Amino acid sequence: MTTESSGSATLLHLRHLTTVRQDITALATGKRLVRVAGMNVLIIGGTGLISTGIVKHLQKRGADISMFNRGKRENTLDGPVGVFTGDRNDPAVLEQCVAGGRKWDVVIDMICFTPEQATGAIRTFAGKCEHFIFCSTVCTYGTKVPPGVVIDETFPQEPISGYGKNKVACENLFTAAHGRGDFACTIIRPSHTYGEGSPLIDQLEPDAIAWDRIARGQPVLCAGDGIGLWNSTHRDDVGKLFAFAALNSKTYGQSYNATTERVFTWRDYYREAADALGTTAQVLPMPAEWIIGHDPKRFGLLREITQFHGPYTSAKARRDVPEFDVEIDFRSGAQRTLADVKRRGAWRDSSADAMYQGMIDKAVALGVRPLDL
Repeated sequence: MTTESSGSATLLHLRHLTTVRQDITALATGKRLVRVAGMNVLIIGGTGLISTGIVKHLQKRGADISMFNRGKRENTLDGPVGVFTGDRNDPAVLEQCVAGGRKWDVVIDMICFTPEQATGAIRTFAGKCEHFIFCSTVCTYGTKVPPGVVIDETFPQEPISGYGKNKVACENLFTAAHGRGDFACTIIRPSHTYGEGSPLIDQLEPDAIAWDRIARGQPVLCAGDGIGLWNSTHRDDVGKLFAFAALNSKTYGQSYNATTERVFTWRDYYREAADALGTTAQVLPMPAEWIIGHDPKRFGLLREITQFHGPYTSAKARRDVPEFDVEIDFRSGAQRTLADVKRRGAWRDSSADAMYQGMIDKAVALGVRPLDL
């Protein structure tokens, strides 16, 4: 990807790749037609984990796809994709996407994290796209999950993290834009999404050394008793919801969770990931506070998210977007993801991690024994 500069605006180079536009077909949905081929789609982001799944399914729909990003990641996507390169935080740069009166059928914003970025996107695309899809997060719901409750879109939004609070603020701005008629807006909230091109988290950290330890037959840690509830969904399945929500008028003005319907425990998670590695896991349960106290920054994932229950349902999404069906089970997805980590040379070697080994030694000295998985 190329970046060119023009004055203070980092321009932005549109690499136009000529494609043969497929014939447009349509499905009647209420009072309008939803095109299933030939959509003109802009993805802000486009090379990240979920974006890769989105593009795959948009291409199956015959969409004409462009992306806007900083050009820092290699584009590994198959097929023709137009590229704008620049920093979304510069309003003049983002506006290059609508220069010359250009309009989009769909804009999918995967990298909006602050109210300022949301305001800039609204200013740029109001009246310039029919359908705006915002990637939010289930972190907007917070952590107060009563026993027996599976979280749907009506659950109160009480986030505890700065990330979740900013996403709520962005949601409110996009919802207001929808109400003003700036564009039709849909909000999608993924939970833990994993897949090729990204590490597989464990309960403690995003880029876990646990998998190397398990492969070596060494014990690993989990928080609590291992029965915290969780959802994990492969990026190819999450991508379907974004791709098939596009120009689906049933989704206009709506919010959706984007998760598998399978709610499982961290015991299940470690057991199935170990099985994907062809082995078994020795998991030592320790209090979350004890683990976090050793390094609050390193174990920030546990501190803010995974020590709490995270059971979600996407029944509403499956009702309105029937193409959104989860096909990849966690064991298979974990096997693919961990194999990809090895292929990319991104496998974390645990042998030099003295702190983690010290934590294991302390747990064993306290008489902690592995969970029965």
